[in-house]
This record gives sequence, C-alpha cells and structure tokens, in this order.
Amino acid sequence: MADLRIFSYLPNPRIWKATIAARLTGVEIEIRGAKPAELPDWLWDFDAHPLTEADRADTTARAAHTGFDGNLIKTDAFLAANPFGTVPVAFSPDGTVGIFESNAIMRAVARIGADAFPLYGAGPYEAARIDAFLDVSLVFARTSQIYLLALAGDRLAPEVRETTRAAFETYMAGIEQALAPDRPYLVGDGVTLADICFAAELTQISRERGSIAKLGSDGVEPIFGAAAYDEYPRATAHFDRLCRHPAFAPDIQPFLEKIAQAAARKR
Repeated sequence: MADLRIFSYLPNPRIWKATIAARLTGVEIEIRGAKPAELPDWLWDFDAHPLTEADRADTTARAAHTGFDGNLIKTDAFLAANPFGTVPVAFSPDGTVGIFESNAIMRAVARIGADAFPLYGAGPYEAARIDAFLDVSLVFARTSQIYLLALAGDRLAPEVRETTRAAFETYMAGIEQALAPDRPYLVGDGVTLADICFAAELTQISRERGSIAKLGSDGVEPIFGAAAYDEYPRATAHFDRLCRHPAFAPDIQPFLEKIAQAAARKR
C-alpha cells in the first residue's frame, strides 16, 4: 500500500513537488487522475475513478471551482477529507486524512521520509528558512495560475499579464539574491523542499511557451523567456541544473520537451 495517494489533473508540475521528494526519500506514492477536460467524468473520492452509472446515481453533483466548469461528482467522504474540494489532494493510506495544496503534500512526503533524506534541512532554523521560501512561492503560484488559465482560455487581460510579470520579477529577484554569490542550493548544502518548489513553479510558468505564438501576435514577450536568463543568471542556471538532477528529470524534462515541440509547431 502506498504511503500517499494523490488525485489530480494531469500533467501537473505542482504534484511533481511530491514525486521529486518521493524519489529522494523513498516514499511510495500512488497517483490517480486524468487530463483536466476528463475529470468531470471522474468520481472525486479517495477511490477516484472514471464515473460509472452507479456513481452518478448515488452521489451528488457539486459546483466546480477554479479551472473547471459546470458540476463535478464529489463524495461526502472526499469533502470531509478535503473541505475545499479541490485538486491536487493527497490522502493517508486509509483515505480519512486529506492533504490539500501542493506545498503541503510535498511537506508530507518530506516528513514521512525524513529519516531517509533531510529535505527539511538541518535543524529548526533551516526548516524555518525553507518554509519562508515555500510561503513566498505561494504568492507567485496563485498569480501565475490566474495568468495561465486566462492564457489557455484566450481571455488574457493586459492587467493580468502585468500583475504576473511583477510577481515573477519579485520572486526571481529573491531567488537570485539567495543564490549569491555562488551558493549551490537555496538552503544548506543539498537539495531541500525550497529547491523542489522553485523548480516546480518555474516549470509551471513554462506552460506559457505553448502559447508563444499568441503572445507574439499580441506584441508581448513571454514572462519566462530569454530575457529572464539575462536578468536572473543564477536563478535560471539553478533551474536548469535542477531539471537535469536524477530526481527531477523524469518529471520535468519530458514536459519541457513537449512544450518546446508544441511552441515550435506554432511559430
């Protein structure tokens, strides 16, 4: 039996925070899910699966939240474990404890596997510094999610783009400073949750490259484009190094390659 079961739309760079952490710690994770367009036809539950006729008859449709339209079939047990009713969500092996928000799911993996790999740093002060990086990432993550949904839905307002650009610049400037003058990791002498979260969030904003033709037609540059590599050389080099790391590469490299191929076709 897996240590954690995750239910999410797929692919989702933010659940890779947990899968990367799991490779480093040896924690066993089971992932269930499908493409966002397919999840309305799934039962949202610890035992998540494509809907059957019995599921439709026995459960209640609930109004969808951000990223989904219409109604979704969520069980009472799902909402008891996950009161916000969103994905991604992780569950304890018996399904009674829900862990929502990708940073919290990643933290759970780190705690379960703490004896195998110190992803939460060495001692309480490093752990608190790691938490600070994770908290800062939430501000950027929320803004980038709004931007990417608007971009995918062809309803991107200029103010949304500029708000996200400002959040990206603030986030990257902090990462750039944290790595100065030549630190190999954000906290301590090895990979921690801070590095994992950073890599996942930059992978997420990389989704905009799939819409590069649309951005070009609007006369704007991508937020995470070539200019970012000139402006934030330490942060972008750190991202590239992490993408090649054996614990990161299985998730991130194929995703970035797919985005690059899609962008090339749309030019």
